[in-house]
Amino acid sequence: MSGGAVASIPEGLLDEGVWFRVEAASTAAAVRRAAERLATELGIPEKDIADLSIVVAEAAGNLVKHADEGIILVRPVRARERAGAEIIVIDKGPGMADVRHSADDGYSTAGTLGIGLGAITRQASWSDIHSVPGRGTVLAAQIWPGGEPEQAWAAGITRPLTGEQVSGDAYAIREVDGRHQVLVVDGLGHGPLANVAALEAVRVFRAAPAVPPAALVETLHRALNHTRGAALAVAELDLGRGVVRYAGLGNISGTIFAPDGSRKGLVSLPGIAGHQKRQIREFDYPLAAESVLLMHSDGIVDRWNAGDYPGLLTHSPQVIAGTVLRDAGVRRDDAGVLVARLS
Repeated sequence: MSGGAVASIPEGLLDEGVWFRVEAASTAAAVRRAAERLATELGIPEKDIADLSIVVAEAAGNLVKHADEGIILVRPVRARERAGAEIIVIDKGPGMADVRHSADDGYSTAGTLGIGLGAITRQASWSDIHSVPGRGTVLAAQIWPGGEPEQAWAAGITRPLTGEQVSGDAYAIREVDGRHQVLVVDGLGHGPLANVAALEAVRVFRAAPAVPPAALVETLHRALNHTRGAALAVAELDLGRGVVRYAGLGNISGTIFAPDGSRKGLVSLPGIAGHQKRQIREFDYPLAAESVLLMHSDGIVDRWNAGDYPGLLTHSPQVIAGTVLRDAGVRRDDAGVLVARLS
């Protein structure tokens, strides 16, 4: 996690996303410069870059003024042939009881994103925010040239172990031949070698043919034999048939949250993809409309309780993932979480 100047960010790292701990005005300025650099690399027009600068400056400035343990993720987002810029803003401040009122111009409550929240929602192509008094706020905002595209049905967030620049956790999302599939992977250990294993799994997953999750996990197992290996799981959401198909090896957790408040844990079998497996099995689970699938590495603790966050599961995958990462992520390991929903 960075707190320094943009010049300290290695080339190519912006494409995976860069975290900033925002505690001082100098860091807020560095976040803005990083976002502008990313937008320039993506070929985003100057007018949209100006809007992005306002969004980032307001969000980062408010973390400095009011929030506790404020962090921002700056990263690209892509939809088919288009690219945009996204920020995820997370804090552990006092939170807001009425987010809509806090977005009104002129409204300010110390400890919230209230000041400037209206400017953020106006300048962003798309934004979403959830806040709980006493727990904090998570904001996601995107800038797209040419207007907002259709929002993603799934999104994830990863964060490296404290002191590392790259994460051994990764995720991928794909639609192929009508299949909606997601991958969560945790490279063995942490640091660059774990990152290599995770990114290789992502590459193979994206290039693989349209086959069910168990066959994908088998393909990934064979492909990772030259790496240190990984825990991983693949899920396929089939709303038409009302089912989630799931296959996993190792410590990847999966949970389906149903609209009625019930939850169902998904089964991953013991093993290390690339090195050892007893068997690969695919399990089917009921999937109702508006259900939420949450998958995460063992850098997220399982004691997270959705009931402590009123209304959260109706929000975007980015905001749900950011909230879980904030309150259930552990600092002694890489952490990765993915959220998917089909309406």
